[in-house]
Amino acid sequence: MPAPTPSLHRHRAGDSSATAPVNTADAPVAHGGRLAARISTLLTGRRSAWAVLAVFVVLLLAVMGGMRGAGPAAGMDALPGSSESSRAAAIASTMEGNRYQPVFAVVTRADGTALTAEDTAAIETLRTDLSEVSGRDAMGPMPAEDGEADLVLTTVDSQADKETIDAMIADLRAAADASVPAELTVSITGGPAVGSDIRGAFAGANFTLLTVTIAVVAVLLLLTYRSPVLWLVPLAVVALADGAAGAVTSTLGEQFSLAFDTGVISVLVFGAGTNYALLLISRYREELHSHTDHRAALSTAWIRTAPAIIASNITVVLALMTLLAAVMPATRGLGIAAAAGLLIALVAVLFPLTALLAVVGRRVFWPFVPRPEEATTRKDDAEHGPFAKVARAVTRRPAIAAVVSVALMAVLATGLIGTRVGLSQDEQFASANESSTGFAAMAEHYGAGESAPHQIVVREGTADTAIETAESVPGIDRASLSGTTPEGWAVLSAVGTANPESPEAVREAAGLREALHSLAGADALVGGTTASAMDVRTDSTRDLLVVAPMILAVVLIVLMVLLRAVIAPLVLLTVNVASAVAAIGLGLWAGRLLLDIPALDVTVPLLAFLFLVALGVDYTIFLVHRARLEAATHGTTQGMVRAVGSTGVVITSAGVVLAAVFAALGVLPLVVLGQLGLIVGLGVLLDTLLVRTVLVPALFALIGDRMWWPTRPAAAQRPTAARQEGQRG
Repeated sequence: MPAPTPSLHRHRAGDSSATAPVNTADAPVAHGGRLAARISTLLTGRRSAWAVLAVFVVLLLAVMGGMRGAGPAAGMDALPGSSESSRAAAIASTMEGNRYQPVFAVVTRADGTALTAEDTAAIETLRTDLSEVSGRDAMGPMPAEDGEADLVLTTVDSQADKETIDAMIADLRAAADASVPAELTVSITGGPAVGSDIRGAFAGANFTLLTVTIAVVAVLLLLTYRSPVLWLVPLAVVALADGAAGAVTSTLGEQFSLAFDTGVISVLVFGAGTNYALLLISRYREELHSHTDHRAALSTAWIRTAPAIIASNITVVLALMTLLAAVMPATRGLGIAAAAGLLIALVAVLFPLTALLAVVGRRVFWPFVPRPEEATTRKDDAEHGPFAKVARAVTRRPAIAAVVSVALMAVLATGLIGTRVGLSQDEQFASANESSTGFAAMAEHYGAGESAPHQIVVREGTADTAIETAESVPGIDRASLSGTTPEGWAVLSAVGTANPESPEAVREAAGLREALHSLAGADALVGGTTASAMDVRTDSTRDLLVVAPMILAVVLIVLMVLLRAVIAPLVLLTVNVASAVAAIGLGLWAGRLLLDIPALDVTVPLLAFLFLVALGVDYTIFLVHRARLEAATHGTTQGMVRAVGSTGVVITSAGVVLAAVFAALGVLPLVVLGQLGLIVGLGVLLDTLLVRTVLVPALFALIGDRMWWPTRPAAAQRPTAARQEGQRG
């Protein structure tokens, strides 16, 4: 963490702080200090900086150009192969004729009235046209009982490559639009159409996300630095790091069959990389007020900030690696890919960014170029800055500040009360597409369960009994045989009455499992869309209960090692957890009131908790490490005030950048990513503006020097040492 800047006023005659003992945590010592000095000299040297910059830029560009993996094997919805629905799907995939998956053309009148005889004739033409396009027989018309909808069914080769399937769906939709008159509405839906729509929605989404992210970071850096030039320096380096991270994670995804969302990785790299850059450049600007040589100032800034940046990065990386204990493939894959991306962001900031700052020099801060002669007139933020004033007011009445902060967080956490966990099929996309419109029409006119029947796999000899048993389950309308496999399995289809993936449909799937698992000799497996969602919920809950304590253990150990204390890490970790819970509640309140989000996706709690705790501890490290250094001279309470004053601007800037970058996930079409971005973005702001600025200083003022137990800050030790010296005299 950045150390206190030496002040010219601090060393005037008679200033007792001038004789304060040197804090060994801030002074370069032994081998580690000499190594850091050598590295900083290499990075900031007149010639060596150019060499370092050239080497790392070439290396990052080589990684971007040379590593061209196929990307993640699956996305956020991936299920482990051991789940019941995955095993059912694997068996059903060997069913004879399973290669060809159904695609439905759902026809309704635009005015919502009943179909006419002329409409039925047009639907006959539609059947012929769809058959010609698909090259397979089409079935229909299949009118709904209410007379307001009709269906035509054809099939698509599901084993074809994605481009071929997408082209086929596009051709079917073009033929359907051309076949029916303007007063009819036709929607092509079904499994292959859903997959095509998802791919189409994401086709330009990642580019949009990258564009929005870069624009957000650029604007915030411009506002932070108030320089038309400086913002380009960190943005260029972080963008280069993101490109390299994308290539590396794409290769990892292909080589290890990982499941993750590339947009989340990009957001993390930009967010964390920009945060690291803000800390380094902030300390660099501070040191320029004390050095005539910008290279010496940058070297000092690097030595002072690198340990805190590395510590925060390692904390987040270790927290991400705990995701390897998860059973959900997307959760495990995200841990590996995000850890790789953050390590690349760390290297990019500590090395090529530092070298680039050394090359461009002091003038990059134009028009507000920091100079040493300003030191005597410049106000010390640690004492007179706006954040120092807030912290001083908080520490005057710490009990009130702590109670109000905790009460506010408790109110925000009430957003969790009554929240439904799990999105139904029609709630998972941020905007409607043709396949979801078709599913909605099928649910309205044919029954909610028609669009996604439950899939049952049993031994072939028990098929008839299994059908009878399935039809006896509450909510199941009918069951039928879909086909058999060469290995002697029968694949059944059970149509329910509830909207797929809704709580009612989940009860149907659970009822099927309970009834069929007890069927002798059937070896029954229940799968399908709703059963898969049920398995995702079960596995995600298990991952939350297993991984969350591991994340907390990692954070606690890192804080204990960094602060060499026990009490402070325990207090800070408790605050972090409370802040994360309040942030999730705040996100749910905002989602319900502003965005009409009906429920929380099952994968969001663990990922939101991970990012809120792991990224929140970043700011804890930056603040409390500085507070410990200040406490060596000024005592615990005043040391915290000075730490808040010194780091308030940069931590707030970093928090705003990170929140805005996560909010950019809202441009992606999946509701789960929008929820994650909203919760983490609001949580980072809550953590930055309330927890770090008000609650943490209040707790330090209440607990005092006991925070550092079993060690004591030097300022607390001096009176004892003085008394002992007097007794000896």
